[in-house]
This record gives sequence, C-alpha cells and structure tokens, in this order.
Amino acid sequence: MFDNLTDRLTASLRTITGKSRITDENIQKTLREVRKALLEADVALPVVKDFVAQVRSTALGQQISKALNPGQQFLKIVEGELIKVMGEANESLNLAAQPPAVILMAGLQGAGKTTSVAKLARFLKERQKKKVLVVSADVYRPAAIAQLETLAKEVDVGFFPSTSEQKPVDIAKAAIDHAKRQFFDVLIVDTAGRLHIDESLMDEIKGLHAAINPVETLFVIDAMIGQDAVNTAQAFNQALPLTGVILTKADGDARGGAALSVRHVTGKPIKFLGVGEKVDALEPFHPDRIASRILGMGDVLSLIEQAEQKVDREKAEKLVQKVQKGQKFDLEDLRDQLQQMANMGGMASMLEKLPGMGNVAQMAEQANVTKQFKQMEAIIGSMTPQERRNPDLLNGSRKRRITMGSGTDIQDLNRLLKQHKQMAKMMKKMKGGGMSKMMRGLGGMMGGMPGGGGLPPGMGR
Repeated sequence: MFDNLTDRLTASLRTITGKSRITDENIQKTLREVRKALLEADVALPVVKDFVAQVRSTALGQQISKALNPGQQFLKIVEGELIKVMGEANESLNLAAQPPAVILMAGLQGAGKTTSVAKLARFLKERQKKKVLVVSADVYRPAAIAQLETLAKEVDVGFFPSTSEQKPVDIAKAAIDHAKRQFFDVLIVDTAGRLHIDESLMDEIKGLHAAINPVETLFVIDAMIGQDAVNTAQAFNQALPLTGVILTKADGDARGGAALSVRHVTGKPIKFLGVGEKVDALEPFHPDRIASRILGMGDVLSLIEQAEQKVDREKAEKLVQKVQKGQKFDLEDLRDQLQQMANMGGMASMLEKLPGMGNVAQMAEQANVTKQFKQMEAIIGSMTPQERRNPDLLNGSRKRRITMGSGTDIQDLNRLLKQHKQMAKMMKKMKGGGMSKMMRGLGGMMGGMPGGGGLPPGMGR
C-alpha cells in the first residue's frame, strides 16, 4: 500500500536526516523533492502546496528538541503534517440514534460500494455486536441486488429484498419499517452508482437522503483513480451532507494520492480503508498509523490488532505448549502457521507493518511469496496424517504420489522438507522458553524460506 509514495518520500528525506542542523537551504532542497514525490503520487496540487508550505514554516520556526537530532526532528514534522492532512485521528461511525441507525452509501459505479456494504455490515456485527440489516436501492442493476443478497448470506447479516420495479425511496422506507419491527440496530442502504457524475444521479440520491435522513452518509471512492478522486469527492460533497469516506482498493494503490487528497478537499474524515476483496478486508482508518507506514516506520499497532482478531488462539497456545515441552514440530504445525499467516493478509502485508521492513515487504510481493506458501500448503495437504506427523517416512514412491496430488515436482517437495527441518531445529531451541536461542535460530528459519538458501528470490539482497 502506497509503496511508490513511501519509496520517494523516504529517499527525499534521507538527504536531511543526517544533517547536523536544519537550514533554510537544506529544507528548500528536501522540500523540492518531497513536492515532486507528492505530485507523482497523484496528490492534488492545492494539497501539495499547503503541505509543503506548512512543513517549511513549522521546521523553520521550531526549536530543535535535545532528544532528537535535526534530521529526526524534520522527519517528525513531516509525519505530523501528514497526520493533519489525513485527519488527526480515527473517527468512528456515529450510531447514537433511535434504532435503526441508517447508513447511506454513495459513490460512482465500480468504486466497490456493494462489497463495502457487506464489509461494513460484517465489521459492525463482529466488532460492535450490532444486529445489521442491508438493502439495495440500486434499481438499475438487478445484478447488484442479487450480489448484495449473496454477500449478506456470506457475512450472516439480514437482507431486505427489493426489485428493479420499485422506487429507491419506497425501498428504503420499507426497509426502515422492517428494521424497526425486527429490532435491527443498523440499516445500511446501498445506492445506485453511475460511470460518471450526472444530474439525475445527484437528484435521485439527494431525494433519497432527504426521505430517510441517515445518521451517516458515507462516500465510497476507489483509491486507484488518483487525481480524479478530487473532482468526484467535490461533486458528491456539494450534493450531499457527507459524514465520512470509505477508501476502497487501498491495497492496490501504490501511489497514495487519494488518501492524502480526499480529506483536504471534502473536509470529511476517511473512516475506513478497503484493503482487499475478502469480506473481512476493511480497516478503520488511523491517520497516524498510515503516516507512519508512508514514511517507512511501520504500523505495529495494526499488526497487533490484526493478530488479536485473526490468529486462532487455541492453535497458537497448543504450539507454544508443544514447543516448550520439547515435542516435535511436525508438518501439520507448519501448515497451521502458513494458514495463520494467510489469515493476517500474507507475508508482505505483515512485513509492511513492521518498522523498516517496507522494502522487504515489496520484495516479498515481487517474489510472490504468498503463491509459494500456497504451494507448500498444497504439498502438505497431499500427505497422509501419518506422513505429516513423521516426514521421515517419505520414500521415493510416497514423494511421487504427493507431488502428483499437489501438482508440484520433487524439487518443491524436497525444498519444503529442508525448510521444515530448519524450522523444527529452531523450535527445538525454544524449549523451556529459550527466546535468545530462538532469535539466533531465526537465521535458519529465513534460510528456509521459499526459494532455497535464503529469503524468497530477490529478497536476500
């Protein structure tokens, strides 16, 4: 996420971080590079101008803290200004209303509105324990109604049926009435999108908004449309009293321009980030954490939250106990670890949240580590339970059966067995809680990653 912006900004700031003092001259030079980096990331020009001017005046007018060198101080100023541009702190949904609290979703076609409705419904159900109902007022695309019904089943929330013969206002009012009678806490209304902004779209959604008076009106925008995000955001902001923004497809946005521009243009907070296609791929937007990630300083808090929500604690506890008792780390344990990592978004997603690991995360992505981990899972899945518990049983004929079953070759299987052996050795060093021994053994684990002797291809460098 925002890889290009991270690369360019960190390269720009490197010139000043080693300086013994901040001067107007070295600030000018650095800010010229920062300005270029932001424009290349598709950040709107007015946003870039304000940002650069603010950083310059803050840097020149600030006393240097004794705890930081001038370069670090400048980095801190840039981080602070990035946070300001994106909105200071996470702003949660305001659902303090007589149930049902109505949320209206608006945006262009293809921005990911319908998927975002399902993601938000799941988020509210699981994290805030709300009883959620969803309804589609998109009467122009019957497929959108069917899609929402399918997604509602998947995330296990209520779905209110509608048809393309009905009027959007009638659909929404009937859904509100049903939600009241069935004691739903929240109703999320999906609306029709268009491929471009037009008057009829705006008039229709204004009328719908006036009829149902939602507590939240969320603007769903595709992070990857870059500079166009500004024009779209302005048009919707003039037509509707927006309360917040959901930025979708942020995982595919290497530039980051929309994240830095939308708040400045609309004055409305980004409340959520869509970071993948799965229904659990929605994160609350924390400007401070995103600023830290953009500057290559990681996002450990999000990583911890992700682990708390997605790691199977029972399996993790069992492995810890097994390791501490000195029991053998087998291939079933390895498969569990691969699955836990996949649940947390894969290796690249985890690495980019660790301080200073942004470049390694990019290399992991380029080396397609996720695909290699899936291949490892397929190989282990083709073994019998007995073989998984005792890999020493694997002779030539068993290996041929496993590779045929998993669509791989003998080299892939032998590499997996080598990697498992190295991990098992490392786990042995953890017996009795020997953490320092484990850290020394970490090199062995890295040496056993896909791609042979070292990190995945291209990462060892």
